[in-house]
Amino acid sequence: MSHAYPLGRTLDAALSKVAPAARTRADAEALAGKLAVIELATDWLTVSEEAAAAMFAPSEALAHGHLQRYEDDKGNPVVAVIWWKLGEPGAAPKPAAKPAFEEPTAETGDHTDDLYFRRGRTKPSRRRYVDPRQLDLFLRSTEDEEA
Repeated sequence: MSHAYPLGRTLDAALSKVAPAARTRADAEALAGKLAVIELATDWLTVSEEAAAAMFAPSEALAHGHLQRYEDDKGNPVVAVIWWKLGEPGAAPKPAAKPAFEEPTAETGDHTDDLYFRRGRTKPSRRRYVDPRQLDLFLRSTEDEEA
């Protein structure tokens, strides 16, 4: 069973029992109609024990798997809500954040210098010489015992 996430312009609208739910962005865009799907948002709610129990009570809601229960450092329930955030028609979806490649500089934290490479830390380790006759000792001792 896969997770379905509710659609809504606000978190309260997404948490309502009548909010439509979609698994994928394409499904969300089909259900959104004229509204634009901005993002798959995650919001954190600190709620009381009774409110958390009510949120996780079994129901006939379409969405399932969009709520996750955690606890803060004092043991109070914290609920993570994952939902499709809707916006005005023509609103551009938020692009995925891509880190741009930058050449390392002293300001960005590249502290490697020529001295690091000069000391041989990057050279492959030398292998020990292994005498190919080292097992001959054991073969001779077993032959001597048999005789």
